[in-house]
Amino acid sequence: MALFVSGSGTGVGKTLVTTILLSEIRKAGKKCTAVKPIISGFDENDPAESDSALILGALGQTVSQNSLDSISPWRFREPISPDMAAEHEGRSLDIDEIAEFCKAKVVDDTLLLIEGVGGVMVPLSNDHTVLDLMTKISAPVLLVVGSYLGTLSHTLTALHMVQNRGLTVIGIVVSESLENPVPLSETVTTLSRFSANIPIVTLPRQADISDLENAPSIATHIGLL
Repeated sequence: MALFVSGSGTGVGKTLVTTILLSEIRKAGKKCTAVKPIISGFDENDPAESDSALILGALGQTVSQNSLDSISPWRFREPISPDMAAEHEGRSLDIDEIAEFCKAKVVDDTLLLIEGVGGVMVPLSNDHTVLDLMTKISAPVLLVVGSYLGTLSHTLTALHMVQNRGLTVIGIVVSESLENPVPLSETVTTLSRFSANIPIVTLPRQADISDLENAPSIATHIGLL
């Protein structure tokens, strides 16, 4: 089984949620792995703090050229949209190739988490967005969103875009934003009125997966455990 971890935008906590899920599932004794096929803002000379490195750490793997290539083969230096970053480096992204890379990682007895880049509608090329990649892979989707002012519109727009492609959204994780003018509970209450009984999990603001004592189990809430 594969699960695509996408978001309503950049910086909402997709990697944090991905690493939390990996930790929860591994602790439950189940097999899981993950890829983040595309990453921008990646410093090849200092990969240790990258999202890809965090995922490798959650998998119990060391950071090396081979391990990075195995989960994030499309890496770009500038922290901008992948289409721009690729163009600046004289490269391009082929979503068919990326989709096949992800599908080849699917193993029957192992959950594969596929972390997207940016938000649902981030461009990957002149003609395609992350949503097009999600559609080609056709895996269920976990949508990660923030709690900042404006998240209601961003979240519901992303949700409807994904659903309109015929993809199943198995859950929404509201990751508490640094600036949070509206109580987290009120944001969830409002989202629940428009999300057709999709499970919604709140994730209190935290630095990393080491601070999980009081956080709800994402995997349990969305039916992975």
